[in-house]
Amino acid sequence: MFFPLSKLIFFAITPSNFLILVGLLGCLLLAATKRWRRSGAWLCALGFVGLLAGGLSPLSAIALAPLEERFPAFTEDGAPVTGIIVLGGGIDAGLSKARNQLVVNDAGERPIYLADLARRFPGARLVFSGGSGSLHDATSEADIVGWMGDVLGLPRSRLILENRSRNTYENAQFTANLVQPKPGERWLLVTSAWHMPRAMGCFRQAGFAVTAHPVDYRTRGWADAARVSSFASDGLLQLDLAAKEWIGLLAYRLTGYSDALLPAP
Repeated sequence: MFFPLSKLIFFAITPSNFLILVGLLGCLLLAATKRWRRSGAWLCALGFVGLLAGGLSPLSAIALAPLEERFPAFTEDGAPVTGIIVLGGGIDAGLSKARNQLVVNDAGERPIYLADLARRFPGARLVFSGGSGSLHDATSEADIVGWMGDVLGLPRSRLILENRSRNTYENAQFTANLVQPKPGERWLLVTSAWHMPRAMGCFRQAGFAVTAHPVDYRTRGWADAARVSSFASDGLLQLDLAAKEWIGLLAYRLTGYSDALLPAP
């Protein structure tokens, strides 16, 4: 129940969707009624100004930067690595299946770094955790990695595929049950920098000690707090990501899925 409900809620409160719906409601009130025309005008203005501010102003970077800066970039220190866990979210499973080739999305750095780390740590176990995040298509990202691992240069003999998880909480729980980590082992967790706090909180709650390896940065850090976006679509995408993560952090803490509201190193 939590999974489909979360999809519905996120659709309604995602900033770009919400502002469009507000603007449409305002247009309907303007066109269909005289009594509510003033309210309709205000809603139209709110929707338009909100889209303008969210798309072109530094607001999206200001919302994303605290998430991306929470965990530092991974620095190789020579310590042995037992395994590498990469979370799904970077592969378009439906499109990959339809086109019979690996198709990545704007979080494609996740599978790319799986290939890179597999080469740098030839003795490490390789885990890809990603089921289907769709309500309509059961094809999982892990299945795509299994079918098309050769494209990434991944040795199939080293791959451990977790294909049931539908969210970050299940990523952590199912992966922990699958690999049964032992004390003293070092596992790297690879996911988008803006997603890392929530992911770390879930793995800690599952009793799985991991080392953060953030990738897929969307900002230059706090320097972007003074920059405007060149394209409104870019700014709105970042704002939507930030809103989803901040709401997700709160929801996961309230439901006990994470060990902290904003996990820290």
